Amino acid sequence: MSCPICGETTDQSYRPFCSKRCADIDLGKWLNGGYSVPSEDQEDLENALEDAEKRPPTEH
Repeated sequence: MSCPICGETTDQSYRPFCSKRCADIDLGKWLNGGYSVPSEDQEDLENALEDAEKRPPTEH
């Protein structure tokens, strides 16, 4: 089995990852919303739009 982050061979201690580093990268993706399932539910779309409008603008 290959690590889903980097493709290296899986280490039994960190399965399905090869290392703590790759496990932490994956956790970071979960915590930052990197993994999500798109919704076509109209109520979800409206809620997301309302949430986006409430957020303060970001400076670049």
